[in-house]
Amino acid sequence: MTAESAVGTRRRVIVASLIGTSLEWYDFFLYSSAAALVFGTLFFPTFDPVTATLLAFATNAVAFVARPLGGIVFGHFGDRIGRRGVLVATLVLMGAATMLIGVLPTYAQWGVAAPVLLVALRFLQGLGLGGEWGGAVVMSLEHSGEDNRGRSAAWPQVGVPAGNLLATGVLWVMNAVQSDAAFKAWGWRVPFLLSGVLVLVGLWIRVAVTESPKFAQMKAAGATARLPLIEVLRRHPRGLLVAMAARIGTDVAFYTFSLYVYTYVTGTVGLPRQAALTAVLVGSGLQLLLIPFFGGLSDRVGRRPVYAAGAAAAAVWAFVFFPLLDTGNRLVIIGAVVVALATHAAMYGPQAAFVAELFSTRLRYSGASMGYQVAGILGGALAPIVAVKLVQETGSTTAVSLYVCAMLVITGIALWFAPETSRAPVEDAPEAEKVAA
Repeated sequence: MTAESAVGTRRRVIVASLIGTSLEWYDFFLYSSAAALVFGTLFFPTFDPVTATLLAFATNAVAFVARPLGGIVFGHFGDRIGRRGVLVATLVLMGAATMLIGVLPTYAQWGVAAPVLLVALRFLQGLGLGGEWGGAVVMSLEHSGEDNRGRSAAWPQVGVPAGNLLATGVLWVMNAVQSDAAFKAWGWRVPFLLSGVLVLVGLWIRVAVTESPKFAQMKAAGATARLPLIEVLRRHPRGLLVAMAARIGTDVAFYTFSLYVYTYVTGTVGLPRQAALTAVLVGSGLQLLLIPFFGGLSDRVGRRPVYAAGAAAAAVWAFVFFPLLDTGNRLVIIGAVVVALATHAAMYGPQAAFVAELFSTRLRYSGASMGYQVAGILGGALAPIVAVKLVQETGSTTAVSLYVCAMLVITGIALWFAPETSRAPVEDAPEAEKVAA
């Protein structure tokens, strides 16, 4: 392969990974946003508003429980038969589950069966996303050059703000052009049904990419792992713990800053949904630029320094964030969310390469998926629920800020004990092997 064709292949892989992950995160965040805005009243109308919101967030958390299972299942096949085919399967699964949510009857129509089916479909979404992230990051990393792995692996991470931006934008439009009654009656369904069209576009792009050259070489040599997950646990235990702990604080900060903000701004501050949607929309737009920037920065100065700086900034901002929301000033609220998501970008940019580089090529899909997804149960799944309960019990957001800060301290400790992976050859991840030994 010529240098020019290699560059072209890398660009196609990055574009396919970015679009695929954007669509998966669109589906995922669409549910999270709907849970914060309308699912409480639509699927749990017999409970008081706070309890209904908690139950809606609980159904949202089901996906975080499913994500590690998706990482195990799809990671197994990704390390056994190849990355490319598995990524097509995850996209189809996520799109089908999202479309079915769009046609799901509410509690008023089907009674208790409605929230049960809602939980089941959310579980399927979690399975799909659990297999998606690891594959997209690994494909981008393994197609990249040795000196730009951080920037290349960061592009699938851009799918998070892109998906959040798309989901928030569609909800913003539907909310802006409809009355509250119409939005709750049928308007919320339109973004879910739109997923079907978007998935077709994603599939058209994704099926055209080539398999990871590093995996193809390993498979041709008959060196693939027979039981990838078992080997990850045996060969990379410390690397797995580092990946999970480093991710927990990042996840808690993100879902507090970008999801719980909906509940707080509408329920406590008393502003309409549009105020919170606008703030997250602007913040997510900025992240589109910042995540690849910080990923590229980690190629030059190292993964750990960039990651740690973002964690420290987010910990400080957690104590500034809620007082700014309490002002009720919409421009101030936008500024609070923008800065909060900028601190997350500093962590999230280098995170993909950092996690993937902790594992050797034959175990990278399974290892990266498990390290990333298991942390989601303790991080993103619980963050909005814990935030709601802390404010309910204490009557103050100080407890929420302390919670976010404590989780970011765990991230900082993990980074302190982690190897600097940016200089290690990606084929064998020798530093990861030393850590795991």
